[in-house]
Amino acid sequence: MAFEELLNDPVIQKYLHELVGPTGMPVAAAPPDGEVTDEELAEELGLELNDVRRALFILYENDLASYRRLRDEDSGWLTYLWTFEYENIPEQLEFEMNRLLEALDERREYETNNEFYLCGQCQLRFEFGEAMEFGFECPQCGGQVETMDNDRLVDTMRRRIEELRDELNVRTEAETEPEAADA
Repeated sequence: MAFEELLNDPVIQKYLHELVGPTGMPVAAAPPDGEVTDEELAEELGLELNDVRRALFILYENDLASYRRLRDEDSGWLTYLWTFEYENIPEQLEFEMNRLLEALDERREYETNNEFYLCGQCQLRFEFGEAMEFGFECPQCGGQVETMDNDRLVDTMRRRIEELRDELNVRTEAETEPEAADA
């Protein structure tokens, strides 16, 4: 897929924006063909050199850019020639989605396996053990903490987990057990 096609995808635009931020987005959105120096990019885009370098290193850390170093024989200065590798974006997005799935699953588990209490005044939330430690009183305002129903939150996480699993074509152990029993 060509850079232009990738960069027209709103999901990929959002992903790149999340990675490099608003100051680095011009760098991420303008990948040149072939190699380019950070100085050339800064000049071409009218950006501060440090902003360009920051964006390039973030892209590098996420396997979306690579560089090679050249040493000037006379001065000894190093020049970095950058290449954008946006063909790795789909793989990186899938990796991020898997990380999100894992984090949501862990959070759903935590929310399901714990009892929470809420201060209606301060909106502070406490686990059962914390609430018991404080005598079921809010340490900030002294008000009574009440049992918190987090069923809607857990249900929302469950639905999002199912959507991610469908998108990633990931099956749970429970979904694969009947197949093993049939074999």
